[in-house]
Amino acid sequence: MFLSLNYEPALESLGYDYFDEVAAAEFPCHILRFRNDQLLPLLELKPEEVTDTDFIQAFGKFQGVRPFLALRYHGYQFGEYNPRLGDGRGFLYGQVRGIDGELYDFGTKGSGTTPYSRSADGRLTLKGGVREVLAAEALHNLGVRTSRCLSLIETGESLWRGDEPSPTRSSVMIRFSRSHIRFGTFERLHYFKRADLIKKLLNHVIEQYYPKITPPTPLIKGGEQGETFVLGGREPSSDESDRYVQFYAELVERVAQLVAQWMAAGFCHAVLNTDNMSITGESFDYGPYAFIPTYNPSFTAAYFDYYGRYCYGYQPEICRWNLEMLQRPLAAVIPQSDMDAALAKFGEHYYLNYRQLMINKLGFEQLPEAQAEELLGLTIQFLQDSQMGYHAFFAELAQQFALSWRDDVGQILSQDPFLQFTEQSSLANWRDSYYHILQDLSTDELKDIAKRLREKNPKTALLRPVIEEVWGAIAQNDNWQPFYELLQRIQNKD
Repeated sequence: MFLSLNYEPALESLGYDYFDEVAAAEFPCHILRFRNDQLLPLLELKPEEVTDTDFIQAFGKFQGVRPFLALRYHGYQFGEYNPRLGDGRGFLYGQVRGIDGELYDFGTKGSGTTPYSRSADGRLTLKGGVREVLAAEALHNLGVRTSRCLSLIETGESLWRGDEPSPTRSSVMIRFSRSHIRFGTFERLHYFKRADLIKKLLNHVIEQYYPKITPPTPLIKGGEQGETFVLGGREPSSDESDRYVQFYAELVERVAQLVAQWMAAGFCHAVLNTDNMSITGESFDYGPYAFIPTYNPSFTAAYFDYYGRYCYGYQPEICRWNLEMLQRPLAAVIPQSDMDAALAKFGEHYYLNYRQLMINKLGFEQLPEAQAEELLGLTIQFLQDSQMGYHAFFAELAQQFALSWRDDVGQILSQDPFLQFTEQSSLANWRDSYYHILQDLSTDELKDIAKRLREKNPKTALLRPVIEEVWGAIAQNDNWQPFYELLQRIQNKD
């Protein structure tokens, strides 16, 4: 099935300045542990017609004759520029067009060594694969623009790692995303002073991933006097760089929206280096991530992030900084003043999106600005004061909400686990604010709030203890049932 898809050589057509052709590793065994049937209809495939063997042949044994491309890139890692990067344990398997018209990548993780592996083995631990499958599905179902996993295959090798009990089991994963072109892809070209390749890559990115940006209008010469005409009767844009300015402005907005989605979801990516930032504004590459247990802006997910550079609360500022670093290569084709003007809007884009997402989590489709500001501020204040579970607060709000709240403020969040916080003024203030908003709403609107609360706030939260419990069953007893049950709850938004 996968071998006969209509693959497009979109990135491949750019030439060898951007990648190296590589071969996949051969593995001693292939056990399909996860297949994402939800993605198959997007590829015009019927899940019931795609066998496990189809997955293994394509994404475990890597049969077929397609060239596999290890992409070249650099990046700022913890603020320091690193020119010794690139796809070290993965490659671009192929690109396909979905039925929605968008171009998608199949990208591997754990598929063997490449010229950029350095001293590493190019493999992925099974636990790392399990964690990424769970993260991608959880984020997708929380409304985050994210890559997803198409398959996870256990490969039978024993790996040694410093941050896991070793030897540990191995796997190879297929990531399904809109693009694997990173901020660092452009940064590498700037490092080598290749403005021509930056422009070529940028044209490709705009054509494939920013189709709403109008291309320059072609001109033709004709007529007896050799007059110049505009094809389609349209006036040409003032300058080709207008397209590039539009691109950067839209990327700023996409990244601001993305980080707002992370923050509302209570998600800490953990390693926001520029090589982990997609040029499409999509979230991907989940290593030591974590969902916050309580509202704590200083929460840091990676044990090696000693100074909290990538802590939960600093994510908006880091993403803005990454966009600022991207200006260095893009300055070859985009005026600096235009990029500065676009980046200056990042904070506004971020906050308006974050506020709207949080208002939605609180059950409302829209609120007047003053009410939205007050309710959001009081929500954050209570979460900070109480240190109640971040996800538990919203899940309990969804479970306890009742139409009677409009008539009696005393019924609002009056059950466990809120009883222990009844003496806190921040809870009383929150109740009063929520109660006053409900006064102006009809019964039908209250029913819409109840529905929205359940849709936006699932009971299942992907906290570390939940992941460790699932992994413990796999590691100790090879019991995959808890993993599949957790996935089902995530995908059903239970």
